[in-house]
Amino acid sequence: MYVPPKFSIDDDDAWQVVKDAGAGMLVINTASGLASVFVPVVVSEGRRQLLSHLARANPWWKAARDGTEVLALFLAASAYVTPSYYPSRVENPGVVPTWNYVAAEVRGRLTLRDDPEWTARQVRAVTETFEAGRVPQWRVDDSPPAYIDQQLKAIVGIEIEVLSVEGKAKLSQNRPQVDHDSVRDHLAQGTLGEQIVARRMTNGE
Repeated sequence: MYVPPKFSIDDDDAWQVVKDAGAGMLVINTASGLASVFVPVVVSEGRRQLLSHLARANPWWKAARDGTEVLALFLAASAYVTPSYYPSRVENPGVVPTWNYVAAEVRGRLTLRDDPEWTARQVRAVTETFEAGRVPQWRVDDSPPAYIDQQLKAIVGIEIEVLSVEGKAKLSQNRPQVDHDSVRDHLAQGTLGEQIVARRMTNGE
């Protein structure tokens, strides 16, 4: 990931991007070329592993091997920025469109987990993570045991040993303050995705 100094964020903030995104794209290199899968992830204690699962029917895991290098991509905010939002363009018309976004990438090594006990723990962990704070809070045990067992047989676990994490928050920091504030205010009136970017700009990330 290319990260100019103005857009750099520290590791803690990069991990927060992973958490905020909730799910990411896992990319591997296979004998047939690049392959990707989009999955929800749980970050382990100490941030040493990313834990997930995917459908057994998905060919992605069959193309992978233990030790395969994985690039995990996470996007927490994203919006197009038109030069029309720049008040400074009146005096300095040399402007172009751009994109504001907050993203992170994690590099790691893959281990496949085809063990019902492991996948059962992972399914509970991912459910508890994303159900936290919801009312009512759905729990795995709300489903019949036989159904849960059937579903566990239909998935394969993914464990990624984290080798590095890097994050980037491109939020108009390279523009004059008047342009930054104008972009933020315009995006705040836009789509949900644009509003998310505006909130990130307000929070100074």
